Amino acid sequence: MQQAPMSEAIARRLRRASQKLGTVDPGQTIKPLLDRTFSLPPGDRKYAANALTPGAAPFEPSDSESQPNVLRFTLEPLGPDASKIDRRDEATREMRRLVRAMYGRDALYWFDNRSEAWRDLGSGADLTYGAFFGTSYDQDGLFASKVYYETLPGQLSALPLQLFRLVGKVLALMPSLHPLFTTLSCQREHGGQRMTFLQRGPLRLADLAPLLQELRLDHQLPGIMQIIGLALGGRFDLPDRSTLISLGQSPEGPEFELYVLLGMIPDVPGNFLDLLTLGLTERPRELQAMIRWLQAFTPEDRDWPGNFSVLSVRTTALSPPRLSLYLRPVEFEIAGQRRMRINGEQDGEPAPNGTADSEQGEMTMAG
Repeated sequence: MQQAPMSEAIARRLRRASQKLGTVDPGQTIKPLLDRTFSLPPGDRKYAANALTPGAAPFEPSDSESQPNVLRFTLEPLGPDASKIDRRDEATREMRRLVRAMYGRDALYWFDNRSEAWRDLGSGADLTYGAFFGTSYDQDGLFASKVYYETLPGQLSALPLQLFRLVGKVLALMPSLHPLFTTLSCQREHGGQRMTFLQRGPLRLADLAPLLQELRLDHQLPGIMQIIGLALGGRFDLPDRSTLISLGQSPEGPEFELYVLLGMIPDVPGNFLDLLTLGLTERPRELQAMIRWLQAFTPEDRDWPGNFSVLSVRTTALSPPRLSLYLRPVEFEIAGQRRMRINGEQDGEPAPNGTADSEQGEMTMAG
């Protein structure tokens, strides 16, 4: 008997997660995209070769402290054999479909205008993965939709002027940053664009002080260091290529986000989650929302949802640092696969426990 496609398993997990979190079921909106992306059976080894979650199916849920009880996830669109240009175009089509249907013509016009430079990028011959697609849902339906467009150095000039100037100031201070992707996001009442970079070389958290001072966010550095240092067991220096830095503009001014790729950290504590949640004890609403999220993605026959891939901290001048956590669901890992580091080396098997896999070494594209 022919095995059902993985899209059925992912749609089922999203449906159960939506019930746990009290959100609308995403499958009602994006089931066709899931069918086009995950048409092979669960566990098919072709899924492992992807740029989003190497070694697992390209499906990455996340929990955001600033968006409690919102069901969020990112995927690499289309199947394993799709081209990078097809992925870019599919992410664009799905984004346009949702924005037009849910937010109207004005929002669609905004997205089309902002995305033009990335949608029309010549032949796309220099692209590596093309684009990712992200979406999130709350109790009222679609909360936000995002496209992560791979960005080449020559495309930075296509950023909106205010963001371009912000990026220029940051690159002058940290020339070790290498562009990865720009994120275009549409929510019910507004849209936004951000630019994310890979830090090439090790990074001491204290060395972020000049950058944050330039952004007038230096008063947030102690909070950033507290979250990262506590979760990583007192580590305040991050290895080469383990860090992404994202910049954006908000109504409060510059927005800064630091992503830690946990697979590139050689000594993530075994009690990582305990340490992380310790920092949330003074914010019980957010802590309970994280616990519900973990339960929402824990298979019925398991006691743990999977491996954590990314920890991020976002802040603005008026908003204190708030964390997000990204997950590789255990039920969508591909057994026996070796995962590629971003420097081209290979790693071993997925970690058998629920802590972050210190050997996975992936370049997860977080949102």
